[in-house]
Amino acid sequence: MNILVLCTGNSARSILLETILSELSDGRIKGFSAGSKPAGKVHPQSLKLLSGLNFPTKDLRSKSWDEFAGSDAAEMDCVITVCGSAAAETCPFWPTTNGHAPVQAHWGIPDPAAAAQPDWDVAFETAFDSLSRKAAALMALPIETMAPVDLKTALNQVATV
Repeated sequence: MNILVLCTGNSARSILLETILSELSDGRIKGFSAGSKPAGKVHPQSLKLLSGLNFPTKDLRSKSWDEFAGSDAAEMDCVITVCGSAAAETCPFWPTTNGHAPVQAHWGIPDPAAAAQPDWDVAFETAFDSLSRKAAALMALPIETMAPVDLKTALNQVATV
C-alpha cells in the first residue's frame, strides 16, 4: 500500500511519518512524503532523531507534492495530512490524479519545527511518539483488504489515537 504524507514544509512531521510507515510496516506500506511549500531541506532535528533511532536517513529529502501528481508517479492508496490545526496551518488538499482518488485522512500534529531550538528534542520526540502510535494502530489493521470506505473510517479513528 502506498501512503503519501503531506504537510506544508515537508521537513519534519511528514518526513517522520514517511519513515515510520516504510520502516516499521514489514513491507506492507511504502511511505512517501511531500509538501505544498517544501522547505527545501529536511529539518536537522528530524535527521538527528531518526538516525538516533537507527532509521535510515540517507534518501530523505524535502520535496514538492508536484512530484506525485504526474502521470509517471506512483499511485497512492492513501493521502494523510499531518498539519496542526492549532497553529492555523493550511493543510494541502490532494486532488484526484490520473482518475484515481486515494483515501484521504487528517492526523493533526503540532509542528515540531516551529519550536525554539532549545525545545527541539522534546518537540520532535513528542511528534514522533504521536505519529508512531497512529502508525502502529494503522498497521494493526488488515488495511490491504479493507474497502475504501472502511479504510477511510479506520484512518479517521486512528487520528484520535
